Parts: sequence; C-alpha cells; structure tokens
Amino acid sequence: MMKILSNLEPARVFHYFEEISAIPRGSGHMEAISRYCMAFAEAHGLRAIRDEANNVIIYKEASCGYEKSKPVILQGHLDIVCQKDADSTIDFENEGLTLYTEGDYIRARGTTLGADNGIAVAMILSVLESDSLAHPPLEAVFTTDEEIGMIGAGKLSMNVLKGKKMINLDAEDPETITVSCAGGICLKMTLPYVRKAATGRRIKLVLQGLIGGHSGVEIDKGRVNANVLMGRILNHCIQVANFSIISVDGGDRDNVITNRCVADLVASNADALFKELEAYLAVVKAELADREPNFAPQIQLLEQGEFEVLADNAQKALIFALGSAPSGVIDMSMTIAGLVETSLNLGVLKTEKDNVAMTFSIRSNKSTAMTALLEKMQAFAGGMGFSFESYGYYPPWEFKDHSELQALYKQIYKKHYGREPIVTAIHAGLECGIFAAGIQELDCIAIGPRLEAVHTTGEQLSISSTKETYELLTELLERCK
Repeated sequence: MMKILSNLEPARVFHYFEEISAIPRGSGHMEAISRYCMAFAEAHGLRAIRDEANNVIIYKEASCGYEKSKPVILQGHLDIVCQKDADSTIDFENEGLTLYTEGDYIRARGTTLGADNGIAVAMILSVLESDSLAHPPLEAVFTTDEEIGMIGAGKLSMNVLKGKKMINLDAEDPETITVSCAGGICLKMTLPYVRKAATGRRIKLVLQGLIGGHSGVEIDKGRVNANVLMGRILNHCIQVANFSIISVDGGDRDNVITNRCVADLVASNADALFKELEAYLAVVKAELADREPNFAPQIQLLEQGEFEVLADNAQKALIFALGSAPSGVIDMSMTIAGLVETSLNLGVLKTEKDNVAMTFSIRSNKSTAMTALLEKMQAFAGGMGFSFESYGYYPPWEFKDHSELQALYKQIYKKHYGREPIVTAIHAGLECGIFAAGIQELDCIAIGPRLEAVHTTGEQLSISSTKETYELLTELLERCK
C-alpha cells in the first residue's frame, strides 16, 4: 500500500494512523483491529490482554527514573462511524479507507475519516513504541463499539487497571480541556389504546424543514423538536375544532432532536379544521422564523370515509402528554459557565398497532439530577395511564474541583501558548463517565486535536494540531512523576 502520510510529523503517529485506516473497523466489526493491537503488543514485547468484548489493554513499564511513579491510563476507542457518499463503492466490512491530504488536513475519499477515534489510537501506539519518552507505567486501553453505545467500555473489567489518572484522547478541539460529560438514560412511555370508528375527511399534517440535531450537543441551540411542536399544535386545535387521531409519528432515535413529525387526523368538519391549522401554522412559522427559517409545514385534505381512530380517553391523554411534558434544557450548571446540566428530549413518537410510544433521552452531568428527572417523568407517565420502562443507562462524568491532571495540563499548555486552555464540559456522553464510575477517585481529562465534521464524509483532521496535541501529551506524561 502506498504511504500517503509518510512525510508528516510526528512520523510514527501518522504511520500508525495510516496503518489502522487500512483495517476495516466499523462499529460491530472489531475483531481485525483488536487482533492488530494484540500483534503490536507482541511485536514490541509488551504485556497485553484482550477481553470478550475485544477491548485491548496494553501495559508498558515505567521509563528510567519513573519506576516509583503511579500508573497513568491512556484511552481511546477502536471503532469508527461508517458513512459514505452516494457514489462510493467501499465495502466497510472488508476494505480500508483511502486517505489524502489537502493543506493542513487529512481526509478520506468519499467516506468518514475515522480520526474519531483513530488518531487517539495512533498517538497511544506511538507512545507505547517509543524508547525515548519519559513516562510513568502506562495502561493503554483501547475500547470497542463506542459509537453504538459505549458497549466495550461498559463490558470492561476495571479491576485489570491500577491507574488513578486517565488521559482520554476523544476530544476534538486542541484549545480545550474537557473535564465533565453527561450521563444518560432512555425512558419509554407507552399508552395502550382501543380504536373506535369515526366518519369524516382525512387531513394529513406534516411538520418538516426544521433543523433538528444532536440532543446533547445542540439541545441549547434553540432547535425546535417536531414532536413537541406537534403536541402544541394539536393541543391548540382541539380547543377550537373537533378531530380524531388515526396516528402521529416522528423521529427514530431518542438522542436526536427530530425535525419531522406527521399526524393523520379525521374531522367531520374538515374545512374548519383545515382553516384553523392554516391560521395557527402561520402564527407558529412567524414566531419561529429567526430560529427555524426553513420550517415548511404541509396540510393535505384527503379522502372522505370511515376510519379507525384513537378512542377519546387515549387521544386526550396523548395530546396532554405531548403538550405538557418538559422538553429541552431543564437546568444549567452553576459551576461551568454555559453548560447545560440537565435536559430532556422526546426523540421518538410512534403509533403502534395497539399503543402509542414516546421515547425520551434524559441527560445530566449530575447523577442525582438525572435520577430526579427520571422519577419525575415516571410519575408524569403513571398519572396519565402510560406504562413506562427505562434502559440504556450510562453514568455521567462529574466535574472535580481539585484535579492534578487538570492543573498539570494547564501549566504545560500555558508554557507553550502563553494562555490557559479553555476548561469545558459537554452535555453528551464520553467513555470517561464509565471509567469514573468504575474506578474510585479517578482523576481524568479529555484532550484531542482539531477534528471537524465528524461522523460525516466531510470529516477532517488537522495535521498541525495533531502534532501540537502529541507534544502536549508526551510532556504531560513526563510531568506525571
């Protein structure tokens, strides 16, 4: 294979990034990359273990003079998100990526780059290979299937690790140091119903053209949730025009601010309902123009006939739940400026054969606040005749005021750049939360080079910031004595 990155510095980091980019490693297909890591350890005389989830832990003894130092954990994940352009013929299960450089950036031709989190793996392998770096004992942890629910980290036995300091390399901005992330849990509320017959004309209401987005990263950006907006519209219209609901559906992932929702309605006086919908949608569109400029709702008058609709009690409970459930930002942090601390997102609304299901993503950077919101929503559900279940829990990584790693990294960064890094937290999940829950007193930070448009075919990695991040990482290890 022709080497594309061979002339870049730091040479061994980009050597390993190119090597692992040739290995298929989409989420759910971890065998090959896991074997590669074990082969690397054997070739370099390093002790390594691989567990049933294909997580790999490679151990390296301390360098000379650091024998009495405590171990440091280096961590990144092996899997990547596999997206490709419409004209790409790549077989992600059997083929590697085609890399190229353009200015300061590395990209992949027609696909995601996989620098999330391949560049972390490459940096860690470069550290493990080197005989010239000064460092304490190292425990390099490569986890699997992070992109589909942090599955590998969740299955990792933490008792194989002795370190109490951890450097996660899954951040995407070299000017920041991440010190906290949200935990999360899904809540599914299910409303059983029976149907009745209703005669009238069908009206299809489509809410579309909303921006949408990630319910962690963009929950505070003013994005309108189509499911929640549908609740508002139905709640308004039922006050002035009678109708019955055949179905209402929006979204397919709980962690996405859904941008489309469709209601199938029946009205005996369809003209009156149509006019009310038309008038109220004009009001809503004007109200949202500054935040949702592409909002383009549609109302369709369809056939006359007899239809099976939700019985009155179920319809009333559904409209009430959609119209009154909390949504979006619930609380802001008083510790970290600008951080959304707790949020709620109605990601999925689906009319099934005999029930309507509402699935929420609950997030918080504080475990107690997340539990409190879950209990509140369970009470909300039970009070209206919904059954409920929760699943998919992952713990938050809570902010620590006193962190030796934070202090060291700030000192090193300031020495290099004349200013301190931006201390930040994210309202999305990182594997740090799982490690912090499993290792008592863990001191952890997350850093990383500049990555843009991750999880898309426009993903790109800054070459210069990779060099800078690697230099900061190696100096940080040198200072952990």
